[in-house]
Amino acid sequence: MNNTTRIAASLSRLVLSSDSAPVSLTQGSLLLLRVVLGTVMVHHGFDKLADISDFAESYVAAIGIPFPIFFAYCAAITEVVASPLLALGLFARPAALGLLSTMLVANYHHIVTSGFSIPTLELSLLYAAAFAFFAVYGGGKYSIDTLITKSLDKFLSVGSSVDMKLQPERVTVNK
Repeated sequence: MNNTTRIAASLSRLVLSSDSAPVSLTQGSLLLLRVVLGTVMVHHGFDKLADISDFAESYVAAIGIPFPIFFAYCAAITEVVASPLLALGLFARPAALGLLSTMLVANYHHIVTSGFSIPTLELSLLYAAAFAFFAVYGGGKYSIDTLITKSLDKFLSVGSSVDMKLQPERVTVNK
């Protein structure tokens, strides 16, 4: 195989293969997505808190959910708290799960009020898909969750090696 063929094969693998990107580039892209999602989502929670009674009446009560004020606060606080957590990658899975649940309710609201209209469903479906991904995958390599996990692993491995040194060795003699 000559050099031109090798270069062409490498380029085609890079362009066509879904797992050929370097890990750091893939993880960097996930970091960017996580930060953008968390940053742009937090304002939805603040908008809800700005006029909670209107949100409760227009969105929550409109689809028949009981205790609309309570659940409006649940949605708003979830978005205000979970969005920055997702952006930081701190408790990313639970944060994404909470945000996914608010987006599923938003999708339901859009379907009930407007039917299967793509313009009204589009944004909440995209948010829901992205939050579902992070609920399953986690925060990724460049997250606070990963730093905590690595620190715990080091701490626990040091603790187990100290425990091993403190225990006396057993010697058996074969006769």
